[in-house]
Amino acid sequence: MAVPAPFSLSSDSFASKPSTTTIFGCAALKKGNFEQTHFRSCTAFRRNQGFTLKASMGPPGFTDKLNNNKLKTLADTEDGCDIFNDLKDRFLSFKKNKYLKNIDQYENLAKVQTPKFMVIACADSRVCPSNILGFQPGEAFMIRNIANLVPTFESGPSETNAALEFAVNTLLVENILVIGHSCCGGIRALMSMEDDDVERSFIKSWVIGGKNARIKAKAAGSNLSFDEQCTHCEKESINHSLLNLLTYPWIEEKVANKELSIHGGYYNFVDCSFEKWTLDYRETKLEENGRITAKNKIFWC
Repeated sequence: MAVPAPFSLSSDSFASKPSTTTIFGCAALKKGNFEQTHFRSCTAFRRNQGFTLKASMGPPGFTDKLNNNKLKTLADTEDGCDIFNDLKDRFLSFKKNKYLKNIDQYENLAKVQTPKFMVIACADSRVCPSNILGFQPGEAFMIRNIANLVPTFESGPSETNAALEFAVNTLLVENILVIGHSCCGGIRALMSMEDDDVERSFIKSWVIGGKNARIKAKAAGSNLSFDEQCTHCEKESINHSLLNLLTYPWIEEKVANKELSIHGGYYNFVDCSFEKWTLDYRETKLEENGRITAKNKIFWC
């Protein structure tokens, strides 16, 4: 069997047709006008986003006006409870149409969970994995954070590696899937940081963990616009997280023994497409600043 060619996001391997698989009769449209439309859409989105505290403050008087609007909204909510009435209706609909119709399944889930997937996704409100990939209760153990980053084992405790430890060692999941997405604000914040940036915030302190992905994206995309570099880093960062997963001894051992597989996924909500690939452990270089080799690359559109 032929050995898969090394997979390098720095060379934008997703743009090459031979590496994609046609799904549902739809070819991977990654060139020409389609790709330009994607970048234009993301550019327009990013221009409307505030990624620094100064930018979010607005013009003089804006904060007072915003606070007044919040107070008014809060008063309206307390009087009418419109927001939670809507949530109540959704919950009762779920109970009637799903819970009670599948009571045996939910009673079993009350006793034990045996998910096949551990999913690490971005906290972005537009990219809920259950909504996108149709995960049902009990199928996936999930953690969501800014920019779907996986810190290294040496980085110390965090919500993400605590979830990894529980999913891998207690729940014995068989797959870890790291999902990135288009127009990611966390990645843009990472790409906007300067090497000598001394200003600190919770966001910056978190996303700086992806600095190696930023370095690779900037080096490989030096001739690209900033927005295109951000798109490049969104994918590069996923592979960076896959490499970081292998710094956990109990994850690498299970991957080496073929008891656990780790995968990358990229959801483009501009054109509603999804790219998926699996880390090829035998061919992946694990040295510092290494690069993964991928297999089973597919493109759904």
